[in-house]
Amino acid sequence: MIEGSVPTMIRELAGCRFAPRCDQAREDCRTAAPLWTRLGPERGVRCHLANEQFVALLPTEDSTSGAMDNRSATCAQPADVPLLQVTDLKVHFSLRQGILRHRGARVQAVDGVSFSIGQGRTLALVGESGCGKTTVGKAVLQLLRPSQGSVYFNGIDLARLSARELRAQRGAIQIIFQDDYSSLNPRMRVADIIAEGLITLHKDYSAEQQQQRVDELMIQVGLSPEMKHRYPHEFSGGQRQRICIARALAVEPRLIVCDEPTSALDVSVQAQIVNLLKRLQDELGLSYLFITHNPPVMSYLAHEVAVMYLGRIVEYGGLDEILHTPRHPYTQALLSAVPGIGHSLQAQRIKLSGEIPSPSQPPPGCHFHPRCPKSREPCRTEYPRRVDVAERHYVHCLLASGT
Repeated sequence: MIEGSVPTMIRELAGCRFAPRCDQAREDCRTAAPLWTRLGPERGVRCHLANEQFVALLPTEDSTSGAMDNRSATCAQPADVPLLQVTDLKVHFSLRQGILRHRGARVQAVDGVSFSIGQGRTLALVGESGCGKTTVGKAVLQLLRPSQGSVYFNGIDLARLSARELRAQRGAIQIIFQDDYSSLNPRMRVADIIAEGLITLHKDYSAEQQQQRVDELMIQVGLSPEMKHRYPHEFSGGQRQRICIARALAVEPRLIVCDEPTSALDVSVQAQIVNLLKRLQDELGLSYLFITHNPPVMSYLAHEVAVMYLGRIVEYGGLDEILHTPRHPYTQALLSAVPGIGHSLQAQRIKLSGEIPSPSQPPPGCHFHPRCPKSREPCRTEYPRRVDVAERHYVHCLLASGT
């Protein structure tokens, strides 16, 4: 994990530019800029440590896979008591049609979703765009009121609370949005953005305590407190997402809904944000509902995985089971598109025909059958029941049931 953030370019930089964030930095790294050192015909590095000892420290493929295997084994241990328990969650909308805006077709955005998240655990909600992942996150937060089902957080059903009662729970559940720029008020300075939650939910804080807390949060997410008087447009995408994380942490939440927080960022910046979220989880005991369509991010951060298609969870299980023994054809297709993730399907690419159907007109039978390369006649008429393939691994597929 890389600590800190990219240094500001308004100051003259001395020595190696990476020295302030390098865990192997020496005194000469801070005073003299390193020269370019060739390590091979097509390989070079600008580092004072460019010698045999430095090369030996580079991680190998075997050590990386071993670390992943060890982490997967650790992640397979279930939490005893769920912090969040979602049961039969449904969110349906009615489309307005015609000049008089009469109610028309009914959109089943979320149609009977159930899952749980333990304290300090991460559930990755995975699927294509349009499958209902973000709607689930908003329904958990009660930004969208569910049409049916329960959302128990810390033993309290949020779906049954009034607006006044729900306000008392807001500090415990926060969200990090996908679009970092749109989620920040461009007319507010960063200090005011981060302090907004403190002013609303912690009215006993003095102005001095608020600014002290803002400074602490900016350091915690890898930003300098000197930046707090800037506006959002003066930051890079990765820095803005760190500001969003600091804003979410300001009210000391226990659960954070992460709505694809890395999808709009460069790959290297994605790794920094994911590392930051993992470190914060280890330090603060946070729980995450991590919405994503990126299996590599899922494989690093998640403990459990729920694969969603057209408003329903089609497969659920621990990280190791989903990565290495996926049972639903849709899960297999998603993982086959990512080379080198470690699953048994990486040698062959499964191509899906067509696009995800409209949730206002879901196909009869299994919703995935029009795109499934393994569909049979029963798949077109009967929605598959739940099949438990392991203690915490289930799938909705007729092939898994042997039908």
